[in-house]
Amino acid sequence: MKYILVTGGVISGIGKGIIASSIGTILKSCGLRVTAIKIDPYINIDAGTFSPYEHGEVFVLNDGGEVDLDLGNYERFLDINLYKDNNITTGKIYQHVINKERHGDYLGKTVQVVPHITDAVQEWVMNQAKVPVDDDRKEPQICVIEAIEISCYLSFQNMSFQPNATGEQKTKPTQNSVRALRGLGLSPDLIVCRSAKPIEMAVKEKISMFCHVEPEQVIFIHDVSSTYRVPILLEEQGIIKYFKQRLNLPIDDQPSDLLMKWKKMADRYERLLKVCSIALVGKYTKLSDCYASVFKALEHSALAINHKLDLMYIDSTELERSTEVENSVKYHQAWHKLCKADGILVPGGFGIRGTEGKLQAISWARTKKKPFLGVCLGMQLAVVEFARNCLNWKDANSTEFDPDTKNPVVIDMPEHNPGDMGGTMRLGKRRTVFKTQNSVLRKLYGDETFVEERHRHRYEVNPELTHCFEEKGLKFVGHDTEGNRMEIIELENHPYFVGVQFHPEFSSRPMKPSPPYLGLLLAATGTLNAYLQRGCKLSPR
Repeated sequence: MKYILVTGGVISGIGKGIIASSIGTILKSCGLRVTAIKIDPYINIDAGTFSPYEHGEVFVLNDGGEVDLDLGNYERFLDINLYKDNNITTGKIYQHVINKERHGDYLGKTVQVVPHITDAVQEWVMNQAKVPVDDDRKEPQICVIEAIEISCYLSFQNMSFQPNATGEQKTKPTQNSVRALRGLGLSPDLIVCRSAKPIEMAVKEKISMFCHVEPEQVIFIHDVSSTYRVPILLEEQGIIKYFKQRLNLPIDDQPSDLLMKWKKMADRYERLLKVCSIALVGKYTKLSDCYASVFKALEHSALAINHKLDLMYIDSTELERSTEVENSVKYHQAWHKLCKADGILVPGGFGIRGTEGKLQAISWARTKKKPFLGVCLGMQLAVVEFARNCLNWKDANSTEFDPDTKNPVVIDMPEHNPGDMGGTMRLGKRRTVFKTQNSVLRKLYGDETFVEERHRHRYEVNPELTHCFEEKGLKFVGHDTEGNRMEIIELENHPYFVGVQFHPEFSSRPMKPSPPYLGLLLAATGTLNAYLQRGCKLSPR
């Protein structure tokens, strides 16, 4: 097992996760089996209870782990399936050590940060790095580790990791970062410098001299049109040859066809001319990371049909009519954006704020025949909207928002424990069985009899009322294996009105777009019927 540690001591949010993912992609393209681990410094056990404005979206894994969104980058870039233990937090480590102490594992010794906490981190990393993450179930050969606030984990002094420090155009922050790293007993093997524009050779030589590394150990990554270009930039600067020598890897100096596919994909992305606009109606629209996987799933689908994605974020509260002048202006602006969109997406979420605005958007999509995809809460609200306006159940609602409603079309699910908040939802990969062959989504999934997608929800459609909806044309075409939980809805006589209880965005990959999102993009560009008639095959062009 070879370990590569990626860290950065300047500021957060400058691309450590993308660099870690890109390094993994390059090594995987050389025929190696690669896994990834993210180490976060917070005391929380996992990311499940974070506000999206704190750390961006909560990414959900197959095993139900609620983790940092960077694990989503790892999965998408490397096309692997990680586990909750691939995201280490200070809270997890301390809980693990305290549980061992209570169990008597330390035989009466004084438990301290050094060596017990540091040893626990090291042991966790070494054990988790061996867990297979590819479909072939073989043990990985390379483990890429992204660590935040490296000073929390002095245990890395005892392992031969290869760290990476990032910096700005000026070299002083990079020098300070490397100096701090050396103060912990670690020396960088590669320094990757992020900048807005390509950096001059003089800057590279200065960093080399003051950080005591060879010029070829300084890598420049400037801003690019898409993150698909980052692995290509790394490869062009000789990173494969460096890793081969530094880690004694049994690989060729040149990448395989996989990286060539990435290059073609990046080239194609930059040549796109046609545009497809999608309105994302949610309540966390001020920070794009809140819907990172949704954006990526839409981007994957747009790229697959040779369109550039124009994603318009609409705050759902601004679609709700207000008497205040300032809010009235926002109301008209929001509706203007919604009306000019080619398709409408209502993603998942929690809480009552903004739900009326989402219901307005769903009603508009249904009545105006605009392609629509509702995910999780978005599907539940589509059911609420249909009940109110097509079944004339004017007080229809979810018991999450109105516990006393006379028409509870969305109810609390049996698995949910209303006590502790962490890890109490219906989480992880679950099977959805198609109940009919006459389903657009079934065709988009390749006419499979069932699909397995990831879930994260507490409420679901009331199964006792579904017959009322079916009689009016809203079909529940996908159920769970017991037939009690409604997983997929489709509206008859509509170009594309689909809702899914699961989160298909978590399984989308750059070269394997998520079928529900692909369907939305196809419908939004007027090409869905032709795609279905071709047997769900994209045009050779």
